[in-house]
Amino acid sequence: MRLRYVPLGVAILGLLATVVAVTVSARSFAALQPSNIPAWLHAHVGEGDGQIAAVVLERARALYLKKVAAGAVKNPCYFAMDATRPGDLGNGVLGRRYYIICEASQSFRAISSGHGGGRNLKGNVNFSNGRRCAKNFGNAMDSELTAGGAYMTREAKTSFKGFYRTGAKQDTAFLRTFIQFDGEGEAANARQRVIGGHAAQVLRGMCLRKNPNSSYADHEGMVPFGKLVDYAGGRSNGCTSWSAADATQLIAMVKGNPTTLYIYPESRDIAAAASGHSASSSYWNASCLKEIGTPKFWPRTTLEPIIAQYKKDHPAPPPQALPICKGS
Repeated sequence: MRLRYVPLGVAILGLLATVVAVTVSARSFAALQPSNIPAWLHAHVGEGDGQIAAVVLERARALYLKKVAAGAVKNPCYFAMDATRPGDLGNGVLGRRYYIICEASQSFRAISSGHGGGRNLKGNVNFSNGRRCAKNFGNAMDSELTAGGAYMTREAKTSFKGFYRTGAKQDTAFLRTFIQFDGEGEAANARQRVIGGHAAQVLRGMCLRKNPNSSYADHEGMVPFGKLVDYAGGRSNGCTSWSAADATQLIAMVKGNPTTLYIYPESRDIAAAASGHSASSSYWNASCLKEIGTPKFWPRTTLEPIIAQYKKDHPAPPPQALPICKGS
């Protein structure tokens, strides 16, 4: 058999073409492989209201499975939040961007949740967020910003906030439970920042009323009294806030039985969106991105010195005693 002479350059080009073809085929094959996410859960993946973006689910699920494998979590459910989505859809409708996923019972639920409001240090720097969409993120102390990343739910702390009126001459004690979070990586200072989850309720317009028979009365027989305000879907001081009804359910799920919470986006996702070259592993809600323009992550090394200097230049006024309620 006669051997045909093939120039060396042609042979190398042919070999490269073969390698490229094999590589492309391998990638195509990998892309066609079914995800390990269960089929029933795939039905909830998407970018519409009440759906969860693929990258958010993948990271939340990976975090949960990692903690389960390590024996740190026995809870059958895990949580996720997508802070790039709008919190307020208008006309009194709240955006559903906090996810409760229980794979054993094939349960998926999306609810509303607030994001960190940030702050406007007037005359210095503004890293505040609007009610609908979050533009600024960060992990600095006293920044009141949301920090994305991996969290674990921890202990529950219930505290008395005061009384509020529920009917004619009928007052009710307002007890709010706070679930402490412990974070990892960029969110490792979550406990130091007192970051956690609670009902989006607060007492406003506080004053003191005489009620010596109350177990909450001070040494002068006075108790704090205010108006109960619900700010579900609004902004928080960096914590995850839920409606009162949802908070009751979530707190019951994790009290004494910790689980994982993954909050999106992380600083790498913010950097990708800000550069305009979003990586395949990142995404941003299109509606909010159009509204905020360029998102920004404020690292604590940058922001904490600014906040500290602002506090020094603008010291807080001394605390004042609550006034006596009118007509009490």
